[in-house]
Parts: sequence; C-alpha cells; structure tokens
Amino acid sequence: MKPYILTILSALLITSCSVQKKQTENPPVSTTKPIENNTQFFSSIEKKSTFDAVKINSKIDARTGSFIPTLDAVIYVENGQKIWMNLTAVILQAARGVATPEGVKGYYKLDKTYIDSDFSYLNKLLNVNFIDYNSLQNLLLGKTFLPVSDENYRLTPNLQGFNLSSKETQKITENGKTTEYNISLDYDMDLNLNHVLLTNTLNNDQLEITYSNREIFNNESFPKSVKIIIKAKKTDEILIENTKFDFSRMETTYSVPANYKKTEIK
Repeated sequence: MKPYILTILSALLITSCSVQKKQTENPPVSTTKPIENNTQFFSSIEKKSTFDAVKINSKIDARTGSFIPTLDAVIYVENGQKIWMNLTAVILQAARGVATPEGVKGYYKLDKTYIDSDFSYLNKLLNVNFIDYNSLQNLLLGKTFLPVSDENYRLTPNLQGFNLSSKETQKITENGKTTEYNISLDYDMDLNLNHVLLTNTLNNDQLEITYSNREIFNNESFPKSVKIIIKAKKTDEILIENTKFDFSRMETTYSVPANYKKTEIK
C-alpha cells in the first residue's frame, strides 16, 4: 500500500483524535438516565447528528512500515453532504480530498497522482464492504456506523457500560458482494461508542477502532482520540490528534491540478 493512500484515508475517515491518553483514576460519573429496555438502547445509539457543519484541525500519524511525516490536517464536515480535507507536511501542501454521497476524490501533490472513485476505494483499503457516505460520517464522528438490531445482536451490561456482540456471523451485502463478520461494539454509560472490532470470518482480517477522550461541543459528544488498526497481510495504524473544533461554515475548494495521473488501488 502506498504511504500516501493512508494519509488520504486518514483525513477522510476521522475528525477526531489525539493519541490515547492515560485514563484518570476517577472517571466522571454518568448523568445519563438508566436504560430501561433494549428498544431505548438501540434508539439512542442510532440517533443522528444535528450539527450543521464542523471544522476540525488535527495532526495525523500513520504507521505503515514506511516513513510518513506527521501531517497537519483541516477536516470540514457538512452534515450529510460533504467531508473535505486538506493535508500539509511541515509547511507544504501534501494532499487534498473530498467525500460526498457519490464517492471520494483526492490528489497527492508529492507524486502528482489523484483518485476519483465510488466508495469501493475505501472499502478495499479497510477490507470491508459496507462503507458508504453515511457510515463514513458516523465512523469519523464516533457514532454507530454498522447496521445493528435487537434481533441480531446480544446486549450485555458491564462495569464500563454496554457490549453489543453479534449472535451469529453478520452477512453484509453491498454491490452484490456478501461478506460475513463477527462484530463486537462497546459503549460507555452515556451510550458513546468506545470500541469496535470486526473480524472477517473468511480470512480473519480485522478492523479495530477505539474512540476515547470525548468532549461535548454543541450538545453533542465528539471523540478527541481515535485509533484505527487495519489487520490484513500486514498491520497499519492511524492515529489522529485533534487540536480545535469550529462550527462555522467555510469554503471548500477542490480541483485536480493539471498533468496529474489517476491511480487505482490494487
């Protein structure tokens, strides 16, 4: 996998992040009312975001086995419409990209290449088959990004909050391709998503995502720390450090410079 592919993926996947910090000895006490039944739980974790737009300044570290410098990122999300990002290395622009419900686009300035694809591009990178715009936005916001239901998942309270685990392997079909996963999701007492582990039953490839260090902005919880681990033939990690949230709108220009070459993921 070319190193720059993960830099573009990083910015498209996450709005949060700082490398995970040590847990405090006395975590804050939950103020959420106790969950009375499973229906209330599933309704709460599937609640949609209500913000109009959010701009996040972040630092991205990708660990792929090849050297990739720490990148400064500006990531802008228009709720349900657009995810735009701009990456710089030191003081030089490195990449820019945008995701919409129609697909993903991005260019990498250092080798003058670009991508223009549907979401199969990100699905191939993550070794999954269910990523579309809505699931991508939920994933980056630390919200439930998989189809879950009381019928197919077992809900278990624990000391940290709740665990959802698939009762049987979950078959997800997208564009005619069916993949089976074993899935586990952990939530805290406030029903914030903390951890997701998907295992492909065919080859044991895994996608693991950890959310932590949450803060409340505009009455919504955002994870300030996100760690993504992609385990296939090799293991890649993406760590992102958030530095600022801003809920005002901004201009998001995107155009591929002349003489850039289109690239495809193998």
